[in-house]
Amino acid sequence: MTSSELRPRQDGAAALRLLRDGELTVEGRLVDASNATLLGTLTLGEASARCVYKPVRGERPLWDFPDGTLAGREVSAYLVSRATGWDLIPPTVLRDGPFGPGSCQLWVDEPSDAERLVGFVPAAELPPRWLPIAAARDDDGTPYALAHADDPRLARLAVLDAVINNADRKGGHVLVGPDDRIYGVDHGVSFHVEVKLRTVLWGWAGRELPPDALEMLAGLRAQLGGALGDELAEHLTIGEVAALAARVDGLRETDRFPQPSQDWPAVPWPPM
Repeated sequence: MTSSELRPRQDGAAALRLLRDGELTVEGRLVDASNATLLGTLTLGEASARCVYKPVRGERPLWDFPDGTLAGREVSAYLVSRATGWDLIPPTVLRDGPFGPGSCQLWVDEPSDAERLVGFVPAAELPPRWLPIAAARDDDGTPYALAHADDPRLARLAVLDAVINNADRKGGHVLVGPDDRIYGVDHGVSFHVEVKLRTVLWGWAGRELPPDALEMLAGLRAQLGGALGDELAEHLTIGEVAALAARVDGLRETDRFPQPSQDWPAVPWPPM
């Protein structure tokens, strides 16, 4: 079974078994990442797949997130995504590896002709049904817009980011899989108790949430009082789980996508 056959949604249970119990062999490092991010291969019997392994010892210290907690936040983001029923984050576990404990996430093979959903486009040529986020200029002074598609799949990801308080939703962290589903990756700086939402998906800011989002939030809130809350408590503090519940409550009360904070940079840098 190759990584292209083991797809995050259809083979979630098999992927989790492979991630937890498979032999992990590191192939190389993804050099664009700020923390140690290693590409590896998992093998369990006849099954195999590629993965992203982020050892705790390779986490860069941050001023606002406790040391050694990013891997647990990656796992927590997956647990919340799974609980929503939307499956927007590839299966992710915390396990031991060649460089010690870390998060291990199923690799998503993005086809070379995958649909582009986020990016810089000429300001005068904004594609139909795209939403501008910020203005920019190239080295020659030509105006561009940072924008994204008005796509319900992206809207769901924007809701999830608001729930987990994602401080780093870059355009490059949005992948289109071979099953034409979108997946979000890189969630190590999420779940802070303070508002730190920083994203390129601001196109729906202030708009009403879609009905399916409100239904999801109600179900998620109920799960936080049970098994999901217990699972998250293995990786997050009591205060962080409580803040997560409060964000869910707040979204349900306002029934709207959040607005950018005036006290925190609204867009990550670099945005892509």
